[in-house]
Amino acid sequence: GNYSVTGGFWSLFAVQTPGAPALRIFLTATNTAVVAWLAPSPGYMLQSNTNLVTTNWSGVTNAVNVVGSENQVIISPPAGNKYFRLSNP
Repeated sequence: GNYSVTGGFWSLFAVQTPGAPALRIFLTATNTAVVAWLAPSPGYMLQSNTNLVTTNWSGVTNAVNVVGSENQVIISPPAGNKYFRLSNP
């Protein structure tokens, strides 16, 4: 399904890529968000974009932490919308 975290001034959206592990987003108590997916997921990398109409997806450079059975990336609040997907180049 589609997941999103929407705040007063920023919002994050998970864009599900067919065949890729499902993404989930959740808020932390420190005003950050976590984008998470099943670990291990060899060959998949997290990408982000600020506009779904363009093809300007770029690799997320934040550290990937393995927590239990998930890969997790901590995201600071963006200015505006930010979309995330997993890509297998």
